[in-house]
Amino acid sequence: MREIELLAPAKTADIGIEAINHGADAVYIGAPQFSARAAAGNAVDDISRLAVYAHRFRAKVYVAMNTILTDTELPLAERLAWQLYEAGADALILQDMGILELSLPPIALHASTQMDNRTVEKVQFLENVGFSQIVLARELSLEQIRTIASQTSAKIESFVHGALCVSYSGQCYASQALRGRSANRGECAQLCRLPYRLEDTDGNMLREESHFLSLKDLDYSTHLAVLMEAGVSSFKIEGRLKEMSYVKNVTAYYRRRLDSLLEGSDRYSKSSLGKVRLFFEPDPQRTFHRGATDYFFNQRNRGLVQLSTPKSIGQPVGQVEKVEHGTLTVKTTEELHNGDGLCFVSTDGAFTGFRVNRVEGERLFPFKTPAIKTGTQLYRNFDQSFEEVLAKKSAERTLSLSLRFYETTDGFALDAVAEGISSVTILFPCEKELSKSDFATTEQNITKQFGKLGDTSFSLSDIRIELSSHWFIPSSRLSTWRRTMIEQVEKELTLQQNQIHQQHPVKETRLYPTKKLSYLGNVSNEKSRAFYERHGVTSIDPALETGGQLMPEEPVMTTKYCLKFELGWCPKQKSPTPLHEPLFLVGTHDRFQLHFDCAACEMQLTVAKKE
Repeated sequence: MREIELLAPAKTADIGIEAINHGADAVYIGAPQFSARAAAGNAVDDISRLAVYAHRFRAKVYVAMNTILTDTELPLAERLAWQLYEAGADALILQDMGILELSLPPIALHASTQMDNRTVEKVQFLENVGFSQIVLARELSLEQIRTIASQTSAKIESFVHGALCVSYSGQCYASQALRGRSANRGECAQLCRLPYRLEDTDGNMLREESHFLSLKDLDYSTHLAVLMEAGVSSFKIEGRLKEMSYVKNVTAYYRRRLDSLLEGSDRYSKSSLGKVRLFFEPDPQRTFHRGATDYFFNQRNRGLVQLSTPKSIGQPVGQVEKVEHGTLTVKTTEELHNGDGLCFVSTDGAFTGFRVNRVEGERLFPFKTPAIKTGTQLYRNFDQSFEEVLAKKSAERTLSLSLRFYETTDGFALDAVAEGISSVTILFPCEKELSKSDFATTEQNITKQFGKLGDTSFSLSDIRIELSSHWFIPSSRLSTWRRTMIEQVEKELTLQQNQIHQQHPVKETRLYPTKKLSYLGNVSNEKSRAFYERHGVTSIDPALETGGQLMPEEPVMTTKYCLKFELGWCPKQKSPTPLHEPLFLVGTHDRFQLHFDCAACEMQLTVAKKE
């Protein structure tokens, strides 16, 4: 039976703990340094605290150290790897192959999506040099995922929800080239989220300023069953920069969807322990949401970008019926609340947001009335009531506890079995005294007292009571015994929380799929260079961040997303639109030339001089 993992993001340890509470089987979190989200680093002590909590439910903690490194950073990376191992981390997520040349602890290694894992050959190579779990590129179709998974024994991890990079991950250099901020070192300036005009080679404007490179958010929630069948074992939610409410909501949503597929299955099982109880109804549209796309899952589609804004557009809530005296009347089936944030896209494509001061039925009193027309579709991108619910305790996760209470020659005893541990026996020596109550009353009180587990990580699934007589046992004594039992079970859990870290075995010294690496190989240190040379690479250019030169004709971004296809101008679609190429995206500070490789169905961007 194959274990299925729901993998949630954690900006902080506290968010990671709530991800576990809301159903995550594993969380991924940034190391203090060398994380591809530089703004989301965490102290080793915090990661240790998260690991202790996660391991209680046999959930795992993966730590991202997935930037490329300089020679001077490698010794620190080696020390940090050992510190994270000793703190209880279950795996390191890596991009830089130089780390494999260091003296590492026996910890599992995961291949970051920053490695651009798109081919069978690349994935097989990674497996054979020590990676036990591999994050596939988000651009892959279902058939490509199926093919790769069938050719490797490494665990396959696939993104299923969240923000999309328009470029192949690890292959975007726009931020480095134009701002000196390396995406491969966790400092992306997100130039893809900025607005640009689309111009032809003569400077004619083909489209007014829009967010042509800002993709909608990935949503594979309806594809989970076929992904499991295709060989995916880890379902990853993007969002290490997202706040608590987002992680709670989206994790809970995918936990429910996966549980509905796993229940009763004889092929798949959940990879962690514990039962999750939610105190709200999860809905991804009610926290940060740019609109949904399943990207290239089945075929190439249009409508991949949100042209009007890179911000959250949220949940559609209705249309404006009337605008008068500073108020809006809205036709809606949703319950709107004081403090809600609403937004809309005007007829000219402009995105506008506003806050609602007061709601009276379908009549809204905005803080500042926007310029809006009747018939306009409204969206809610801040749900005041929903956020208030998520700000409180919104879920709990417990381990089921099975008890057997029975008498001994000198008192009583309790056998306790919690999920994931063997039986713990606790003896309670005492003098016995017959009760004036009957058997039923005695048993009810024993059950009641041992069932008071509200502030623990346990929930009573069943209790078997085996007594020869209806003995008198004061409730206070039963409460003391319950606390003793919890302490013993907790102690046993702690003993078993020490995970056995084992690095994925290296099967052979496999040759790298290519003999030459350009700047796209992101080789930024001598250890990485030595690694590739040892695996048959004969020509290695340095990374841009460490002296590599970017020629004018070389791309700063390569993407499977195609602007011509998005706008209906693809030659394969036999578009009648005559274009004077090359085409350019022109922003306030930057200008990119677009190159279209129709044979590969890819688009590339190079830096063009401002005119």
